[in-house]
Amino acid sequence: MNTRTKRSHEYLKDYNCNLNVSNTFSRVKYPLNFVLSYNKLSSSYKSCIMSISSHFESNTYFEAVKYDSWKKTIQISAFESNQTWETALLPKNKIVIGCKWVFKIKYKVDGIVEKYKTRLVAKGYTQTKGIDYFETFSLVAEMTTIRLFLSLAFIYNWELK
Repeated sequence: MNTRTKRSHEYLKDYNCNLNVSNTFSRVKYPLNFVLSYNKLSSSYKSCIMSISSHFESNTYFEAVKYDSWKKTIQISAFESNQTWETALLPKNKIVIGCKWVFKIKYKVDGIVEKYKTRLVAKGYTQTKGIDYFETFSLVAEMTTIRLFLSLAFIYNWELK
């Protein structure tokens, strides 16, 4: 269990970013509602913003398991059934690389929740190149790169697979 005390950043103490706070004038030096108003938005945009601001993205696993919507997304068994990982013994003189759950809410255009998305990510900053890994790669390709390869394949009459 983490024993470190959590506190807000000092530079944020004079600001309020929550929409549903009462008595803002007495506690906050520069309330956000002085400069931001939803009055000029159409009713559909206003309901979309209110819908998004009313949902809660968890920061920790212990916060998330309190809500059914997040519990459904945390499925360790899915990793095993998809053969994403397998349980193995830790080799001698090696340390375990920690992991963290990341929680994100995906919305439709009108502000309705499309899905609750959960990812388990490794704390890669604890790894050492040459010891824990040897190379890095990304499976993401930019559209300009794909267009370049398609153009070259067309120009040089290459076969694509």
